[in-house]
Amino acid sequence: MRHELLASKKKETGLSLDPRTKLALLVTIALFVLSGGGGAASKQFAPILAAVPLILLLTEKSWKGSVIYFVLYGGSYILQLWALPHLSGLPNFLVVAICGFFMRFVPGIMMGYITVRTTTVSEFVASMKKLHLPEQIIIPMSVIFRFFPTVVEEYNAIGDAMKMRGIRFGGGKASAMLEYRLVPVIMCSVKIGEELNAAALTRGLGGPVKRTNICEIGFHVQDVFFLLLCVVAFAIPIVTMITGR
Repeated sequence: MRHELLASKKKETGLSLDPRTKLALLVTIALFVLSGGGGAASKQFAPILAAVPLILLLTEKSWKGSVIYFVLYGGSYILQLWALPHLSGLPNFLVVAICGFFMRFVPGIMMGYITVRTTTVSEFVASMKKLHLPEQIIIPMSVIFRFFPTVVEEYNAIGDAMKMRGIRFGGGKASAMLEYRLVPVIMCSVKIGEELNAAALTRGLGGPVKRTNICEIGFHVQDVFFLLLCVVAFAIPIVTMITGR
């Protein structure tokens, strides 16, 4: 399992953002980039919001993730901007569908990935406590924070075991590979969910007393900047509706 999801402290890399800031960015990107809400003015602001995950990846020196994100989103944006005026019929439809899919889904997925990867469970619980959210919300979400990375680790371990046994795509063994990967992953997912729920209760997340936390969380200059960006994103459709433009 990733150390970020186990330790109460982690090695600081890139911009250190408060978990509440990351969640605000995630919600804002999902609302204005994924759903395309807010009207024409918000759609023009969407590329600025979509640049946030790229900035965070670059500050963390995650070069591979930065390149993948830039190729998927940036390539789709450039292709849609320059190729659509010269296409018609089926090619135009395919470009609109493919580019629209990547431009809407990739920013939200990448921001979610960054949020989970760079936030410890202790930081997440502490930030949710400061928001005064009920335990019925905090405990399931803290379990989710550990569930998906743990499943990914199990999937990679199963893949390595299958490679050692010569089971991989091609060679007439593709069906066997799917069977030997999917079935163990499903079984592991059920077991992991039960163990994480038990671990959450063991750590006292559902206890009646106030839980202490050694994580230091709080807003800094970079948090203020990104939160202002979220405020602007929500203000644009409101101002547009009031002015009627």
